[in-house]
Amino acid sequence: MDIPILFQDSRFVVLDKPAGLPVHAGPRGGASVEDGFAALSRRRDGPWLAHRLDADTAGCLLVALRRAALHAAQAEFAAGRAEKVYWAVVAGGPAGDAGVVDAPLLKRSTKAGWRMVVDPAGQAAVTEWRVRGRAAGMAWLELRPRTGRTHQVRAHAAHLGCPLLGDPVYGDGQGRLHLLARALRLALDPPVSAVAEPPAHMRPALRQCGWTPGE
Repeated sequence: MDIPILFQDSRFVVLDKPAGLPVHAGPRGGASVEDGFAALSRRRDGPWLAHRLDADTAGCLLVALRRAALHAAQAEFAAGRAEKVYWAVVAGGPAGDAGVVDAPLLKRSTKAGWRMVVDPAGQAAVTEWRVRGRAAGMAWLELRPRTGRTHQVRAHAAHLGCPLLGDPVYGDGQGRLHLLARALRLALDPPVSAVAEPPAHMRPALRQCGWTPGE
């Protein structure tokens, strides 16, 4: 398949999902990650997406090749044991250099669409963050969500007062979304581990914030 593979064994494949490609076809159809599943396995059942990424998010996406592997991965995600690392470039930047956002998220729909909002009635959502670098008017954050709520990283960054560059829901929507699922690790036996490089559209901003290729 055309999507690069970051990790592969008999149980799983970790794909380097391109930004802008949905994981599955929506009501309107169109290309998706699932279009390439036939190239990953010749088994009669599967493969299966073990989790989801937003269409505009790039990076590590876990695909299970066997049903037992799918259940094992889902258990890791549900228990919060899966280690997920995201890189984001945000507008402005948080006041401090590191911290934790503990803010429940609730889905709210309007005529204009839906978004996740911080609300005590929402589901628990916790994200660790730290600043990896800063530049004029922006910052490079590393975020580690402890929970797996929809739009969690994006909504929590906006809650910090620094929405992601290019975020059409929580920011100004100028340009492309600057969000990378940088690394994924599952402490299974044997373990699953993968790291994705930043997509081309994020690299200029990351360089300004101090990132160097190969870091």
